Amino acid sequence: MADEQNQAPVEGAPEAAGNEAPRRGRGGRGGERGGRDNRGGRGRRDDRTPRDEQGEELIEKLVHINRVSKTVKGGKRFGFAALVVVGDGKGRVGFGHGKAREVPEAISKATAAAKKAMVRVPLREGRTLHHDGRGHFGAGNVTVRSAPPGTGIIAGGPMRAVFESLGVADVVTKSVGTSNPYNMIRATFEALGDQSSPKAVAQRRGKKIADLLGRGGSQTAEADAAAIVE
Repeated sequence: MADEQNQAPVEGAPEAAGNEAPRRGRGGRGGERGGRDNRGGRGRRDDRTPRDEQGEELIEKLVHINRVSKTVKGGKRFGFAALVVVGDGKGRVGFGHGKAREVPEAISKATAAAKKAMVRVPLREGRTLHHDGRGHFGAGNVTVRSAPPGTGIIAGGPMRAVFESLGVADVVTKSVGTSNPYNMIRATFEALGDQSSPKAVAQRRGKKIADLLGRGGSQTAEADAAAIVE
């Protein structure tokens, strides 16, 4: 009897009826679940596509970063505020303000806000302003003046970032009063918002551009009017 119990089972013999059939491995079940997900019925779809800014390259200038702290029960909680200026270098510019717990997130929020608030400023010959202007916001007063070729951007701090993003190559500016970058930029945008081109003035008054330019004693009013694009 002992010899019969110790005998090895014969190879290829069927299993006993009391033994259960071999179960499927977890890999099989996982394969079925994966198949369901691939059908698209239960799988999560993402139809969103990233939007491009009309294929144009924008110039981003970080003007100022401010760190603030809030005292809470567990200690101090720090936050960051970013001021960003965005422009296309061809007459469009905007500024935005963003707050977050981390610097990169604050900059991204400010950049997104600046892209939504972009305005168009008419430029003469694509390099300078059409006329002088003044802007005022809070305690900030700024003056912007057109300049001949080769002058460059005579501006400092936040105002330089605005004109570089705008695409102005020759301009003379002066800031009197506060040095707060937020108020300086808002005053600068107020001055830029008052800019108007001879073409827009002629359309508003129902006249020709040459008539407006000829009143100043210009002998080449027709040629100057033809050269004006905006």
